[in-house]
Amino acid sequence: MLMRTDPFRELDRLAQQLMGPGTWSRPSAMAMDAYREGDEYVVAFDLPGVTADAIDIDVERNMLTVKAERRPVTKADDVQMELSERPLGVFSRQIVLADTLDTEHIKADYDAGVLTLRIPIAERAKPRKISIGVGSGHKEISG
Repeated sequence: MLMRTDPFRELDRLAQQLMGPGTWSRPSAMAMDAYREGDEYVVAFDLPGVTADAIDIDVERNMLTVKAERRPVTKADDVQMELSERPLGVFSRQIVLADTLDTEHIKADYDAGVLTLRIPIAERAKPRKISIGVGSGHKEISG
């Protein structure tokens, strides 16, 4: 027998039941972390219980869209559900990427329920040294 004592968790569960699970037209949000690591940006999404084939990643111009669907696990006919708190349905997140990121070379990995995207910084955005010309390289402009 399982017992809960957190009244706010029960309110969250009731709100989720009333609003229903996320759908493709009205997806639920997914948790994420974003940080810079060297010459790339890393974005990690929590998607526990989602299979890799249920994840859809799109980039259009500078808009990154990640959609995932957590489907119910098929159970035998003699199984009676006692408690169900893990949300099912569709989860989505859209991120506007800066023009300084190279969207042509995004790498995606999925491991242990975490989708990790690595987005390299574009060469034109990396710091570089500018050489200074000295000597006879000066030209006079007359108008």
